[in-house]
Amino acid sequence: MASSSAEETLLLPPSKHEAVYQRFTPARKRGIIAIVSLTGLLPMFVSGTFIPSIPQIAKDLHSTGPIVSLAVSLSIFAYSLGALLGASYSTFYGRKPIYLVGTPLLLLGSIGVAASRTIPQLMVWRFVQAIGASPGMAVGSGVIGDIYKLEERGQAMGIFFAAVLVGPALAPLAGGLASHYFSWRLLQLSLGIVGFIAFFIVLFFFPETYHPGERGADKLEPGSHPTWRPVFINPLGPLALLRSPNLLAVTFAGFAAVYTEYVLLVPIAYTIGVKYNITNEALIGACFLPMGLGNMIGAPLSGRLSDIMVVRYRKKRGGVWYPEDRLRATLAGALILVPLSIFISGFLTEYVSGTLGLTLNLICLFVNGIGVDLVLSPAAAYFVDLLHSKSAEAMAANRQVSFLLVNKLDV
Repeated sequence: MASSSAEETLLLPPSKHEAVYQRFTPARKRGIIAIVSLTGLLPMFVSGTFIPSIPQIAKDLHSTGPIVSLAVSLSIFAYSLGALLGASYSTFYGRKPIYLVGTPLLLLGSIGVAASRTIPQLMVWRFVQAIGASPGMAVGSGVIGDIYKLEERGQAMGIFFAAVLVGPALAPLAGGLASHYFSWRLLQLSLGIVGFIAFFIVLFFFPETYHPGERGADKLEPGSHPTWRPVFINPLGPLALLRSPNLLAVTFAGFAAVYTEYVLLVPIAYTIGVKYNITNEALIGACFLPMGLGNMIGAPLSGRLSDIMVVRYRKKRGGVWYPEDRLRATLAGALILVPLSIFISGFLTEYVSGTLGLTLNLICLFVNGIGVDLVLSPAAAYFVDLLHSKSAEAMAANRQVSFLLVNKLDV
């Protein structure tokens, strides 16, 4: 799929194309990235902090671990549905209203989870909590596409992913510490407080980033729809975007990379923990940190690398741009770092004991974190490049497929 010298030929005349990305100063753009990174981090903490709390929750609610674990599957469904809803409505109403609806739901759901006295109550409020947190990743990717042009987008997406993907490493540690030393109810309340703070940050400091006049609401004929009546948008509509073989292939490649993180991290107490006699919950949680550090380093690195690929190969062709050029940045991660890190980690866990084995295993987690981001960050920027006006919906469809596949395989 080729394009002329820049993305603007697909979207806007050159002068308008430049102007629409110059609405915000570089400092303001960095502030916007910080805000969307916070909202993107919320679903990671809502999900990641819950798992270490399951034994304590089961005890308090007079239930069993497997029953409480159903809340994890329910929340994965809620994340998928909420991301699709948020992305679809952000295209019609804009990005800011989605955050202003989602964060209060997160607050309400967190209070409900903390106050739950029965399993049904826990399930209902966990669903509300997950719906409220869910738009962060998809809508955040759309925001990046709104404010950064083609040649800058990969690096910005990398910074966004660096912040968001540190969640899977830090959240279990935070959840384990809170459950061990405090209370799972207090932990859930703290998530609600963060959502409450995020609401006011968005309200006062986050501007609407959608391109002026391009929202669905802007294109309605005056008087054709009552302003008080919400517009119904099919939340499953974004899934149709995955009919594209390119997008579907990239989605499955991203899922395969992410799943290696689940394979390494979810059973870590029974693999690295058992092999190296680590029984303290806090120390088990600390084993997640190398992968988080790898994510933090790999995401901006891969984003910048993908921008370099776009510029380099467009120059080689005399100004002709192929969106797939950005995917060249994924090859080292997908073909070398990710498969080798998980293979070597398995070998070490089986055959190498003592401090040496543990140290090398932690290095493998670090390398895997870098490799996964070398796949995910350029792939996300590719989605935004290819479907700029529907970037949030494309990312939501991508995330739903990944979430559901992870949940299915875990089952």
